[in-house]
Amino acid sequence: MQIESLKVFCDLAETESFTKAAQINGVTQSAVSQQISSMERNFKALLIERSRKKFRLTREGQVLYDYSKRIIQTYDELLSKLQEIKEIVSGTIRVATVYSIGLHDLPPYLKRYMKEYPTVRLHVEYRRANQVYEEVLGNVADLGLVAFPHREPKLEIVPLRKDPMVLICHPQHPFARQKSIRIKNIAGQKFVAFEPDIPTRKALDKLFREHGVSVNIVMEFDNIETVKRAVEIDAGISIVPAATVQQEVEKQTLAAVPLEDGDFARPIAAIYKKNKVLSPAMKQLLALLKEDLK
Repeated sequence: MQIESLKVFCDLAETESFTKAAQINGVTQSAVSQQISSMERNFKALLIERSRKKFRLTREGQVLYDYSKRIIQTYDELLSKLQEIKEIVSGTIRVATVYSIGLHDLPPYLKRYMKEYPTVRLHVEYRRANQVYEEVLGNVADLGLVAFPHREPKLEIVPLRKDPMVLICHPQHPFARQKSIRIKNIAGQKFVAFEPDIPTRKALDKLFREHGVSVNIVMEFDNIETVKRAVEIDAGISIVPAATVQQEVEKQTLAAVPLEDGDFARPIAAIYKKNKVLSPAMKQLLALLKEDLK
């Protein structure tokens, strides 16, 4: 039996989805079903209780999963060690990132990484924050990039840096003429917000509660680009990471005003699954992401 079959089985057990297991391993859903059936014939045991309502491993399936994980981890460690000995940095890295990081923070790092390690294939997908966590936990992504990271028992969190948050408004807005602004002074203002489940929105809601401030939310969006476009047409003000509005400020389509109240910044972190064997390629990418290129 090949290592690849054991990996397919483990991915299926963890995602509880034939479709996702096929996606992770670059095969068809039919191929996943055939491999599972072949394993059941080989071990002469039912491995999965198939039901439309639920997915569950049998006792034999759970034992196979536990031992398969050990085998795969040992095999990955072997490959990683051999690559380190030969000083080889290659392979594929699947990265899932929230839009703001992927569009504004990640590009200079990717450019430098691809120049230094041209044999590594980087596959980057843009996702909502909750989807980034799901894809890393489900092995769909090797590495996730998120803002305001929250602890998950099965995830490792690697802090990268913090981006200062600024108030943004239309260049003709009264706030645009100020050198800085206090949170209490935006009370009652029309505010363009992120959707309630976005981590930055949760952090801002907490900040407003701490300062006893209430704003008039007129629009809600799931990504930073649409938030900026709404502020550009003077639909309201907003608070975003400074790094994400550099171009708009330079073009004078937006004004950015620093906040006076403490050091309010957006923490950025990389996440990966605990006990995951990091290949030399992943180690080098993480090391680069922790560097300050600014």
